[in-house]
Amino acid sequence: MLNRPSLRFAIIGIVLLWVIWALWPTIEYRTLSEEEKEERRSAGTLAELEHRIINLGLDLQGGIHLVLEVDIPTLVHTLAENRDERLENLLAETAAEVQATDADFFNVLRRSVDETNFRLIRYFSNYGTRVPDIIAALRLEADDAVNRGLEIIRNRVDEFGVAEPTIQKAGGRRIIVELAGIKDPEQARNLIQNTALLEFNLLQDVSVAREVILEIDEAVKASGAPIEMAAAEDTTAPAPADTLEDALAAVLGSTEADTALGPGGITISEQVLGEHPFSGYLSSTGSDFVVPARYRYAVDALLAREEVQATIPSDGIFLWSNRAEPLRGTGTRDEFYTLYYLDREPGLTGGVITQAKANIGALGSSAANQPVVNVSMNNEGSRTWARLTGANVGRRVAIVLDKKIHMAPVIRTKIPDGQTVIEGMESMDDAKLIAIVLRAGSLPAPVDIIEERSVGPTLGQDSIEHGIQAFMLGGLLVIGFIAFYYKGSGLIATLALLLNIVVVLAALASLRATLTLPGIAGLILTIGMAVDANVLIFERIREELDKGKSIRAAIDSGYGRATITIIDANVTTILAALVLFQFGTGPLKGFAVTLFWGILASMFTAIFMTRSIFMALTQSPKVKTLSI
Repeated sequence: MLNRPSLRFAIIGIVLLWVIWALWPTIEYRTLSEEEKEERRSAGTLAELEHRIINLGLDLQGGIHLVLEVDIPTLVHTLAENRDERLENLLAETAAEVQATDADFFNVLRRSVDETNFRLIRYFSNYGTRVPDIIAALRLEADDAVNRGLEIIRNRVDEFGVAEPTIQKAGGRRIIVELAGIKDPEQARNLIQNTALLEFNLLQDVSVAREVILEIDEAVKASGAPIEMAAAEDTTAPAPADTLEDALAAVLGSTEADTALGPGGITISEQVLGEHPFSGYLSSTGSDFVVPARYRYAVDALLAREEVQATIPSDGIFLWSNRAEPLRGTGTRDEFYTLYYLDREPGLTGGVITQAKANIGALGSSAANQPVVNVSMNNEGSRTWARLTGANVGRRVAIVLDKKIHMAPVIRTKIPDGQTVIEGMESMDDAKLIAIVLRAGSLPAPVDIIEERSVGPTLGQDSIEHGIQAFMLGGLLVIGFIAFYYKGSGLIATLALLLNIVVVLAALASLRATLTLPGIAGLILTIGMAVDANVLIFERIREELDKGKSIRAAIDSGYGRATITIIDANVTTILAALVLFQFGTGPLKGFAVTLFWGILASMFTAIFMTRSIFMALTQSPKVKTLSI
């Protein structure tokens, strides 16, 4: 079946169409000016474009690489019930040995306790009566501190606007943070190391929020300042609206989001935003207001205006949900942020929380067999919480971490003892996340920066230029040699080589992979591997022609015998690339990704594409010679 050139070229054509589709967003994005990017960002279309481009790594576009470590000795010291010089000396000696040997802190602590007969129970009786139990409990506390630090950092990444940040645990106590493209490393360091701020703020009544939203509309229109419009236009002008419900109906056809959304997602017209410059972005879902994720930047820009800030009452504040989520039953893939209007001053802060655990609701409760979070507070927090809940039964209270709202449950009854049960989570994973957030507000140990590497934009640009120069020089030398040595067949191999490169780049774009400097090195190595395959095939064809075989027979025999050798050689390289990707970190992964896809692309171009061209050229019986 694949002996028909027409079918082969159809397959090659499909691959070329995919390459164009995959690489066009990157080409379009790289040609946009900063002004055009700003316009698209306001219109909510830039994020979709950025989602499909080839991302550049830290070494290519600059940024910051941080390795953070939880201060375990400080954590253990903070958790102790009693503190004296003996405990401080033990922790200091343990920390010094860990620093010198890089051993596990708790293994060293256990050995020191055993050797000195140190009475650990005097300081940690609430964690057990036996040394192994106390050490195990302290280890769990350390793991929990790392998880809290990880959640805090993730919660703050949006501050930088980084498209593809890297935030991951390394070992048991460390966190790696890579923020590519940020312009102010000092700001990043300060923001990451700030103490987490956990607050409980009451939501204001939805009718009050609606009034404020309409007042913002009027303030923006009265200012006469230009309003950033959405990119798409709707030729149907909305009817005048007197209330928020009318405004939302004019924008989306209903105050209920699930009747307003279609499979293509939401597009807000210029006419609607001209009449409702703020509320035009909002959709009502009962007691909440949601905004399509791609329009969040535009809403933030409006909220930052002086005339808008002057309109918002001094006791109120707008805050976003911590993440965008799809709405159920909408028939669209669009994701939405929830915009809350709540009291500016918190009713309670997170420092009073002593414990927060994810559990399954008890039988007989309103959340039986459902995931819940059990929260305990200290005496001060219990008294404040009792007053707050007793005076606001039926209202909602937002759990706010670093000015982002993770959930807003309803206060069902007065809670006099600080023992609170939070319901409404969809899964146990959500309950665990809320528990981590609640504990994050009183992080008991600092997170220290133990390694920092900053790459300036200039250095990143130099890396790109040098990488491109090496790529171009190596490519030209290889192409020149193969074209000179193999004549016409060498030109065919050159065409396959160029397709090989763009196929690899298209694969990176489709997989949302990141191109790094080692990745460019892998791409250069791919050129050599691809040429090696063509050399094997062409030399085999030459041998068959020297034996007196016909051109067609020599080509078939050359490809048939060389293909096995090529596959054998490339399979081992593919396996090596997979091992590097699985067990390597950072630069090694970037190299492994381009090497893996480069090998697959080279086999396609060298074995399939060049043979298809040879089959088409030698199809006619009039062809008597082959330029090789």
